[in-house]
Amino acid sequence: MRFVFVVGGVISGVGKGIITASIAKILQKRGLSVAPIKIDPYFNVDAGTLNPLEHGEVWVTEDGGEIDQDFGHYERFLNVNVPKKNSITSGQVYLKVIQDERKGRYLGKTVQLIPHITDEIARRILEAAEGHDVGVVEIGGVVGDYENIPFIFAAHKLSMEHRSAFVLVVYMPKPPHIGELKSKPAQHAIRDLRELGVTPNFVVIRAPGALDEPRKRKLQNVVNIPSRRLVPVPDVSPVYRVPIILEESGMGDLLAEDLGFRTQRPDWSDWLTIIESPKEPVKVHLVGKYVKVGEYVLPDAYISVIEAIRTAGWHLGLDPQVEIVDSEALEKGKVDLSGALGIVVPGGFGKRGVEGKIEAIREAREQGIPYLGLCFGMQLAVVEFARNVAGLRGAHTTEVDPGTPHPVIDLLPRQRELIRQGKIGATMRLGAYPAVLREGTLVRRLYGREVVYERHRHRFEVNPKYVDVLESAGLVVSGTSPDGELVEFVELGDHPFFVATQAHPEFKSRFEAPHPLFLGFMRAVKGRL
Repeated sequence: MRFVFVVGGVISGVGKGIITASIAKILQKRGLSVAPIKIDPYFNVDAGTLNPLEHGEVWVTEDGGEIDQDFGHYERFLNVNVPKKNSITSGQVYLKVIQDERKGRYLGKTVQLIPHITDEIARRILEAAEGHDVGVVEIGGVVGDYENIPFIFAAHKLSMEHRSAFVLVVYMPKPPHIGELKSKPAQHAIRDLRELGVTPNFVVIRAPGALDEPRKRKLQNVVNIPSRRLVPVPDVSPVYRVPIILEESGMGDLLAEDLGFRTQRPDWSDWLTIIESPKEPVKVHLVGKYVKVGEYVLPDAYISVIEAIRTAGWHLGLDPQVEIVDSEALEKGKVDLSGALGIVVPGGFGKRGVEGKIEAIREAREQGIPYLGLCFGMQLAVVEFARNVAGLRGAHTTEVDPGTPHPVIDLLPRQRELIRQGKIGATMRLGAYPAVLREGTLVRRLYGREVVYERHRHRFEVNPKYVDVLESAGLVVSGTSPDGELVEFVELGDHPFFVATQAHPEFKSRFEAPHPLFLGFMRAVKGRL
C-alpha cells in the first residue's frame, strides 16, 4: 500500500481538493486503484450540521455519509463512489479515543495526543485505503494550523512504514498595488512543513497567472528539490484541465516513480475532447437561498448542481452559464427570470426565500420553461401545483408552515419522533435508495430502466393523503419507493420538460458520465435556442 499526502500552505480555499482529485486521476489513468481520502481537522463528527454558506455543500455518499464537498471533486474526476469511511474528522478521532478510554481499552495507560490520537488517525487512513494500490490523502486546512499537527505527524509516521510522497500546495498572491507574484508566504509554508520533519516531493504552486523563473528559483532555494518538482498551476477553466497541467509537467511519471510503480503515460484524448469540443453558450438559472455572504456571491453551496449542469451541457455541445438567483431577492421583486431558458431549484431547508422559489417554479410551469427540481425543489413544485392547479388554497410544507390547511409535504413518522427527541445529526433519510419508475413516463425514458438508485438527504416527503387529488389534477407521479408509499419523482405530461425528484441526482453525475436527468434537462434547454 502506498500513499500520497496532499498538504496546504498559505491559505485554504485555493483548490487543494481539485489538486488532490487531479493527482488521483493521473494515477488512476495509469491503471492504479486509488482511494481518495479527506481529513478535516474540525471537531464536528461530520459535515451534516454545517452551514453551507460557511462550509459549502454537504456531499452525500451512497452509504449515507454527510461529508466534505471535496468528495464531489473526487467522484466527478474518478467516476467512482467513495464510502463515508474515507472522510476523517478530528471529531471522529477524538470521540473514538475517548470512547475507547471509557471502555478500558488502553489498559490503564495515560491517553495522550501522541501516540493514541495519532495512532487512531493512522488506523483510519489505513482502513480507508485497504484494498487499493494508493491512498491519496488530502489534509484540510494549512500546514501552520495547530489542529493539523497530529494529522501531519500521523502521515509522517505512515510514510516511514509505507512508500509515500508528500505534495505541498501553496499560493502566490499578486497584490494589485505591486503587480507581481509574491513568494514569501509560500516560502514560509515550506519552512513550516519542514519543521514538522517533512520535505515535500512536489510543491504545487497556485497563482492567478503564470509563474516566472525568478520566483520559481526562489522557491527551489528554500525547498531544495529539483525544479521539475515545482509545478505551477495557474487559474484555469474548467477545473478538469488541471490533471492535464499536472501530466504535462511530468508530475505523473515522477510520482509513479516515487511510489515504485512502473507505468505508461496514459492517453488523455477522450478527456480533452470533452473539454475542447466547440460549445454554444447558454444561460441556465439556478434559484437558491445559500447565495451571498456579505457582498460576495459564493457558488460552493450548489457546486455539484452547477457541475452537473455544465458537464451535461458539454456533452451536448453547450457551454452552460449558470446564473445563481437569490430566491429572497426574487421573492421581494428585486430580480426576475426574464430570458430564462432553463430553471433549476436545488435542495435546501427552512422558510427563508421559499416563496421566491415557488414563484420561479410557477413561471417555469406556466411559461413552458424547462424545469428540474431537486429534493426541496420537488417538494416546492408539489406545493406550487397544489396551490395553483389543484386548487388547494394555502397548501404548503409543514417545514415552513406547520399550521397549513393542506400539508401536501409533511414529516415522515420516524423523522417526527427523532425531532421530538432532539436527534438532529445524521438522522435524515440518507444515502442511496431505490425507486421504481412508471412505464411511459419521461423519467423512465431518460433513465432507460425501471429501478434506479439515487442518493437522498431529507426529512420531509410528499404526503400520501394528497397523492390522488394531485394526480387527478394532472401531476404525474412517475417514480415511487418499491412499496409505493413514498413519491420519488414527479413530472408534467403537457410540458416540454418539468421533472422533479426527491433525490439528489447531482451527486451521481460525473465529468465523463453526466447524469441522465441533467442530460434530459439540457437537451430541453437546447431545444429552446
